[in-house]
Amino acid sequence: MNATKYYIAVISAFTIWGFFSVVLKSLDNFTAFDILSYRSVLSAAIMMIITLFLRPKALKKNKALFLSFEKKVQYRIIGINMLSGLFLALNWYIFIYVMNNVSVSATSLAYLICPILTMVLAYLILKEKLFKLQWFSVVLSLIGCLLLSLGNFMDLFYSMIIAFSYATYLILQRKNQEMDRFMVLTAQIFFAVILLFPFFMTYEFSTIKTSFFYSMIGLIAVVFTIIPMFLNIYALRGLPSSVVGVFIYLNPIINFFLAIFYFNEEITLLQGLSYLLIIISIIIFNIPALRHRIHRRRAAHIQ
Repeated sequence: MNATKYYIAVISAFTIWGFFSVVLKSLDNFTAFDILSYRSVLSAAIMMIITLFLRPKALKKNKALFLSFEKKVQYRIIGINMLSGLFLALNWYIFIYVMNNVSVSATSLAYLICPILTMVLAYLILKEKLFKLQWFSVVLSLIGCLLLSLGNFMDLFYSMIIAFSYATYLILQRKNQEMDRFMVLTAQIFFAVILLFPFFMTYEFSTIKTSFFYSMIGLIAVVFTIIPMFLNIYALRGLPSSVVGVFIYLNPIINFFLAIFYFNEEITLLQGLSYLLIIISIIIFNIPALRHRIHRRRAAHIQ
């Protein structure tokens, strides 16, 4: 199987997400809840239209599949996707708030921490095995985070919340494999809108919306939500999830360099050393998985 197209898809997805900050910072006059509300509603509407009118056969097939499950399994699928929608909405809101009100570097740190935090949660909740070298990398990452907290505790605090919300979302997806992935994403965003609806009704949208705001929200919904989701789903057809997960690091690395060279955020020597320590921990963390893939390829070549 030629995996090149799948690698192009996953690299494109996380590269797109890496430049999300450029669009978000252009909307810093609007509140995080304004952006979240319009983004989630428009994304849900577009995905529902795609599902109903462009994928009717897939919808019918998955409806029949869902109804074929026992009630216990149906309730579990609904529960997991409702929780996924909640954590997705929480992650989007905090990410937007931190991007526009705290710093770009804080959001880049969040997605540097996220993959390792995901593995730790997988160990605690799903009982997945971690190698000794990976535990060492987790300790290095923790030291890097503690060093960052000496400079600015609030940046670290917000970064940990973003990372935890997305890591929890990813952990939930480990138990969410029965249905079509696009259907699942559509349901999750739809649930996120439902969960946010009471806040939509009570929140006072005082900021006047301009044509620029609506055009940027449309760009966010299509280019920075639906397209990378499509690409991510497509990549998972031809690549293991562990390989796809490695490419999440493209997002924070691009973010970090944008914070320095595009947004001109000041990075102290302590922050630089802390980020370097975290990046080293990430490399160490992925060594066992890389070794495993090399050994597997060698074994396949020998056979």
